[in-house]
Amino acid sequence: MNNNERVYKMIFASVYPLYIQKAERKGRTKAEVDEIIYWLTGYNQQTLQQKIDDKSDLETFFAQAPQLNPNASKITGVICGYRVEDIEDKLMQQVRYLDKLVDELAKGKALEKILRK
Repeated sequence: MNNNERVYKMIFASVYPLYIQKAERKGRTKAEVDEIIYWLTGYNQQTLQQKIDDKSDLETFFAQAPQLNPNASKITGVICGYRVEDIEDKLMQQVRYLDKLVDELAKGKALEKILRK
């Protein structure tokens, strides 16, 4: 199993609390993390909770996302040593988009800027 496949098989429900912890350590909120996820994926509170309850892996989480935001391509910069805009594997790029958005939140960026409005 290569590194990408290991990431894809990670359970969203196990990654999600880490996003929230990262945000909360910097004085941001779970609601803001959720808003980022809704914006990026098209999930809502109910469908997101369903993915958590189903123990969906990241591959399924993104494959079944109702609507990947068309402005996601505006997400640029480096996360985990990779430029997100240069990642060729679409699924890995989507995972890193989410990482990047949560990272920007934790760094104190305004939600409007994070959501590329």
